[in-house]
Formats: sequence, structure tokens, C-alpha cells
Amino acid sequence: MRDLAAHPELLSLNTATVRERWGLEAIIEGCARHGIRAISPWRDQVAKAGLANVAKSIRAHGIGLSGYCRGGMFPAADDAGRQRARDDNLRALEEAVTLAAPCLILVVGGLPPGSKDIAGARRQVEEGIAWLLEAARPAGMKLAIEPLHPMYAADRACVNTLAQANDMCDRLGAGVGVAVDVYHVWWDPALEREIARAGRAGRLHAFHVCDWLVPTADLLLDRGMMGDGVIDIPRIRGWVEAGGFAGHVEVEIFSAANWWKREPDEVLRVCRERYDTVC
Repeated sequence: MRDLAAHPELLSLNTATVRERWGLEAIIEGCARHGIRAISPWRDQVAKAGLANVAKSIRAHGIGLSGYCRGGMFPAADDAGRQRARDDNLRALEEAVTLAAPCLILVVGGLPPGSKDIAGARRQVEEGIAWLLEAARPAGMKLAIEPLHPMYAADRACVNTLAQANDMCDRLGAGVGVAVDVYHVWWDPALEREIARAGRAGRLHAFHVCDWLVPTADLLLDRGMMGDGVIDIPRIRGWVEAGGFAGHVEVEIFSAANWWKREPDEVLRVCRERYDTVC
């Protein structure tokens, strides 16, 4: 197993981790100070700072990207809604290309309002990704389906296991892969097998880390810092490495009651320490 602690350049920060206290420009500058050489920015933060300004800043600070957050949210109740989603995903793709992201993360969306048809929602997701691939392939931009924990199936993502994502990738073909976020998939008894399957197909595009706290106060906004919960991150990291993934280890923490309230410099310092000692 490759020792990630010996590769500090592989640490990346998902910018949601400190978004409550810093804007994107401050996050880029802070990462540079703390020796964090990559980020995965969110589209609303990029829009606020200005796409051209962000592209210039990351180049000036020598910062790379581990991904771009996010596309997806494909299902809708009618054709007009589906077309709006496709148009928005095309804009996300163009932004990802401008920022030289290695992949566009897809949080695919849940059930349309009033629907109980989860199979239909999954069909809409697959159709939307197939449409987006027609633009992504010529642009050289990889798409990464991120399975979310089943608790999010109704409102955020109706793709909930890595097996579902792999099956979808098999049908869609070249240009689409997966993002493995330990928070969402750590519980899955088929995880090792499905990571290996994704690795054999060359579709491991992103790896996200944080921790699952017990008890947890909020299923969306109470993620833990690595080492503070129950996820065996080194084991999952080992499976991802064995599958051929050699990219960044991206810290993504939504924590309204804890980490979002702390000084961002402290959060980045702890991220560095936990990367070295836990991940």
C-alpha cells in the first residue's frame, strides 16, 4: 500500500469544509499557506468570486483541483424542468473545463416533487448523464457519479450504492466514472468488491474523506473530522489504492455545530494533521 502521508501534495480540501467563515479567495490563500495543494470548489462560491478571477487565483497560488462541485440534479417533473437541469449541467461542465478540473462531480438528484417513482428517477438520471456525455467527451472532462447514502435517496441522490453507479457506468460507456465518498459508502458490505470493479474499469475518479459520528446530530450537517468517528478510512483508502487510484485525498466536511464555527486556519491545520496520522 502506498503511504499517503509521505505524499502531502495529495491532500485536497473540498471548499465546503470552511465555507462559513471564508470566501473562495481566502480559502485558496489559506490552502497555499498550509501547504494544501489542491481544492474542490463549489459552483456558488466560484460564481460569487467570478470564474475568471478564480482561475487566475488558483494558477497564481499553484493550486490544483481534485474535482468540481457539482453537476447533477437531473430528475424533474416535466420536460421543461429536465431541460433546465441539462442546461445547468452544461454550464457546470464549461466551468469545470475552464478551471482545469480533473472531473465534474455529479450528485444526481432524487425524486421529482410529488413522485414516488424512484426507478423512473434513476432512468432520468441515466438519460441526463448520457446527454451530458455528448459534450463532456469532446471536452475531455470526466464525469464522476457520487453515490449518496440511502437516507438521501428521496431528495438528493437516487443512486445510493457503488454497485448502482458501476452498473450505470457500464451502460453509459467511456467518460463517466465514480466518486467514492467514505461518508456515504462505508457501511456497504459490497464496497470492497465494487471499488475493485470500478478500478478494473479505470473509473475511480475521486476519493472523499471525513467521518461518521456516533451519535450524529444531523445526517447532513454533522460530519466528523477524520479519526473522530467510526469509519475505517485507511482500509477503504487501501481498497481505492489497490484499484489504481492515485489522485487526491479530498477532505469534505459539513459541520454546522462544530467545524464550520471554528477558525478556518485551525480547521486546515487539523486537516493536515489528520491526513498525516489517520488517512
